[in-house]
Amino acid sequence: MPRYKLTIEYAGTRYSGWQIQTNARTIQGELVKAVRAATGRDRFEVYGAGRTDAGVHALAQVAHLDVGTPLSPAALLARINDVLPADIHVRMIEVASHRFHARHDATARGYLYQIARRRSAFAKPFVWWVRDPLDVRQMRAGAAAFAGLQDFASFTDDDPDEKSTTVAIASVTVEEAGALVLVRVVGSHFLWKMVRRMVGLLVGVGTGAIDRREIGRALTARSDLPATLTAPASGLFLEFVTYGEALPAKAAPFAID
Repeated sequence: MPRYKLTIEYAGTRYSGWQIQTNARTIQGELVKAVRAATGRDRFEVYGAGRTDAGVHALAQVAHLDVGTPLSPAALLARINDVLPADIHVRMIEVASHRFHARHDATARGYLYQIARRRSAFAKPFVWWVRDPLDVRQMRAGAAAFAGLQDFASFTDDDPDEKSTTVAIASVTVEEAGALVLVRVVGSHFLWKMVRRMVGLLVGVGTGAIDRREIGRALTARSDLPATLTAPASGLFLEFVTYGEALPAKAAPFAID
């Protein structure tokens, strides 16, 4: 059975995350329905590179699809997109090696969080509007504490007895783009709610609500602080997944002057 690599973008506002759930609308669930309609097949498998949470978006989620079909990749792409809702779009379908695995073969994942420093009439579903002034220099200084191989047990609701909460973070950057503050996090993998809690602490540092040393404390001992400062899902995007290649070019999905 052929294996295909899919690159997918979606607005996650209306969905309960990536993974199929009972009695909930999900990105994977919509993709499965579209593949079934496009190919007429009932037996196939779709695996994503990572699970995005409810309300989280993706610029380039990656999945692999095993399905028997006489359709060319271009025809399969067109048929799937004809069925998908307007807020989910498959950007590319490529024939992949039978050994390729969207999740296991990924070498890095990058997330982008968009913070708006002004009210926006258009970008509300895709940003977190922070009304208080933000000290970006303090946020950058705080972000440095996240780099390296560390225990993010305080930054997730995952059970540390069930799975490891140790994650390798390659970089956390804080950039300014007009009225936006962009937080980018690149790592080996990510835990449930982890990036949103990282951003929440950085915003707390930026507004002066907390001292930046609290980040280091939350990484070295269990703390309830990250949970209380969890950033909303609206501003979070899965920006890319890499498989050994160079990191892609960066851009803000929604510019706000």
